[in-house]
Parts: sequence; structure tokens; C-alpha cells
Amino acid sequence: MKVLLLGANGYMGPHLVKVLEKSYQLRITDVMPIESEHETMVVDVADLNQVMEATGGMDAVINCSVLRHDRKLAFDVSTRGSYNTMRAAVDHKIQRVIQTGPWTATNGQMIFDLDFELNPDSPPSPSTEVYALTKSLGQEICKVFTENYHSLYVQCYLFSIFVDYDDPREGCNSNEFQLSWRDTAELFRLGLEVKLTDLPSRFEIFYPSANLPHQKFEFDKARKILGFVPRDNFEKMWQKE
Repeated sequence: MKVLLLGANGYMGPHLVKVLEKSYQLRITDVMPIESEHETMVVDVADLNQVMEATGGMDAVINCSVLRHDRKLAFDVSTRGSYNTMRAAVDHKIQRVIQTGPWTATNGQMIFDLDFELNPDSPPSPSTEVYALTKSLGQEICKVFTENYHSLYVQCYLFSIFVDYDDPREGCNSNEFQLSWRDTAELFRLGLEVKLTDLPSRFEIFYPSANLPHQKFEFDKARKILGFVPRDNFEKMWQKE
């Protein structure tokens, strides 16, 4: 399988490359040049022509592109970039797309403050921050494309906090959720391998996380559908001796 990684030179991309390069032919892209033994391209996801060119000949697309704080650039990357990714996938007859974002794109701060067992299939109620809003709009674009092009499947992975698997901290419990970088990379491998017709619908959102006990979020969906079982659960951060 030939896999295109958009925005692959950020925090997440290098971890994905280490795992995915063992099984897939990668084309790695970012807005700045990348040094890699794999095929690389300079791609601005806000530029439809560049995304179209990068997508040619690919079998799957992973969109890791992100820009959080600048209002215009965040819209260009997270919202317009999502449209360009979907448009290119349709034109190149690519069925499998994995989109990324923050959990606040579906459950905003007010929902977080008031409720428990938050899940990715809740009606969208994003946070008011630019990052969450632009990613939420991008998600909606992905969903609309899957509703109109029945050969297209999108998995959307929404994250909170990333932690090194050997992080030495103890007793720093959080009500959000977290995942090690190596488990994150394994999640994407599973997303590339899952049989598309085994997905409940053509557009699915997941909250992938370590197994945490606070019950603020529900994490079972990634396990049930993708077979995702995290290795790193950071017990020292939330267990009392």
C-alpha cells in the first residue's frame, strides 16, 4: 500500500514514519522541505493543486497537518486543507483517509466541565478556540464527502495529550486523556489495516487513549472496531501506592 502523509514533519509524523515504513511505501510531505530516505514533497495543504499532485498514485492518505493559533492560517490548514484532502481523494479514487484533530472538535470545554463519559459520537459541540473550531469544520467537510461519495471512508482520530512511554512522572493525574507516541503510531497502522467494510459507517470518529480510570471519556470504540490495545497506561500517574 502506498500511503501519503500530509503535515508529516510535526510532532506526530516522525513517530508514524518509524512504524509505517516497515509495511508501507510512504510519501512524506510538509510545508517545509524534509530530509528522509522516503519520497518527500513540499506541500501546503491549503493549496489544492499541491495536494492533488501529492495524492496521485496513492492508496491511502493520513492528514496530520495542523496550525493552532493564527486565525487565517488555522482555517487554511484545518478547514480548507480538509476540503483539499477530500477533493483529491475523490479525484484519485482513494478510499481510505485518516484525519486528525483535538477532542475539543466534538466536545468543547463547557461539555467537558459538566459531563462524564464523553464520547466521539456525541452531537458536535466544539470549543470556541480557533484550533477546535477549524478542525471541527474540517471534520464536517470530511463527513459530507463520505455521504456524497460512497466509496470514500474517513477515520477521524481525536487526541488530547501525548506522553513518552517512559515518562517518569508520578501522581500527575489528568481528567483529559493521553497516549504514548509509540501507541499513537500503532493506532495508525491498525487504521490502515482495518477492512473498510468492517467500519460501522463511512465516517467514524475515535478517541484513542491509554486505559485511564476517571470515566471522563469513553475509549472502547477504538478497541472494538480497530482492535487498538494500548501498551502504555501510565499507572504511576494515577495509581496510589
